[in-house]
Amino acid sequence: MLSELLPLATQAGFVLVGIIGAIFANATGAGGGVVFIPLFHELGFSSQQSVASSFGIQCFGMTTGAIAWSHHYQSERRPYSQWTAFLPALGVSIPFSILGLWGVNLLRISPPAETVTTFAVFSALLGLAIITVSGKQDAVAQEGLRRSDLLALGPIAFAGGIVTAWLSVGVGEFVAFYLILRRYDVKLAVSVAVVLSAATVWSAAPHQLVMGDSADWSVIMLAGPGAVVGAIIARKLALAMNTAKLKRFFGLWLLLIGLAELLGRN
Repeated sequence: MLSELLPLATQAGFVLVGIIGAIFANATGAGGGVVFIPLFHELGFSSQQSVASSFGIQCFGMTTGAIAWSHHYQSERRPYSQWTAFLPALGVSIPFSILGLWGVNLLRISPPAETVTTFAVFSALLGLAIITVSGKQDAVAQEGLRRSDLLALGPIAFAGGIVTAWLSVGVGEFVAFYLILRRYDVKLAVSVAVVLSAATVWSAAPHQLVMGDSADWSVIMLAGPGAVVGAIIARKLALAMNTAKLKRFFGLWLLLIGLAELLGRN
C-alpha cells in the first residue's frame, strides 16, 4: 500500500510544482524555470535534463498565460491607450529573442562559467530596485511604444534569448523590467513578457524536445497540466493587484530568483 502511495504523492508533488511555478511566472512574466531548475537538480537531473524539462513544462504554462493575457489585451485595446504598445513591443522582441536563443543552439555556445551567478546577482539587484521604487508615485503610464524603446527592446530581447537558451528563463524578466523602468503600465509589461516567453520557449521546442532526448516526459506530463492551472490563476491574481502591489510582487519574485540561484550554487 505504501509503495502505491509514494508514487502517487510524487505525482501530486510535480503537479503542485507546475501550479506554483506557473503562478509566479505568469503573474510576473519572469519565468517559472527558477522553480523547476533547482528542484530538478535536487532530483539528480543533469543540467541538460533540467533545462529541457523546464522548457517542456513552460510550453504548457506560458502558452496558457499568453492566451489569457492576449484576451485581456483584446478587452483593453483602444486608440491612444497604453495597450497600443502591446503588439509593437512583441513585434520587435519576439524575433530578436528567438534569434538569440537559436544562435546559441546552432553555434553550440556553452554558457560562461559564471553565467548563473551573474544572472542571480542581476536578478536580485533588479528585484531590490523595483521594490524600492514601487511605493513612489508614477508618472502617467506611457501611451504607445516610443521609438527609443522600440530600438532598445531588440538588443534586450536578444540578450534575454541567449540567457534563456542556457537557463530556460531570462528574456521575460529582462523585457518586463525595462518596460516598468520606462514607466509603462506594469500589467502591460507583464503581459508582453508572458507572451514573449511563450514564443521563446516554443521556439526552443524543436531543439530541446524533438531533436534532443534530455527532457523527462513523465515529469513534463505531470507538471505541465499543473502549469496550465497555475497560469489561469496567475492572470486573475495579477489583475486583482494595484500597480504598486504588482510591482512589489514582481520585485520580490526577482529577488527570490536571485537568492535561490545563489544559494543553489553553494
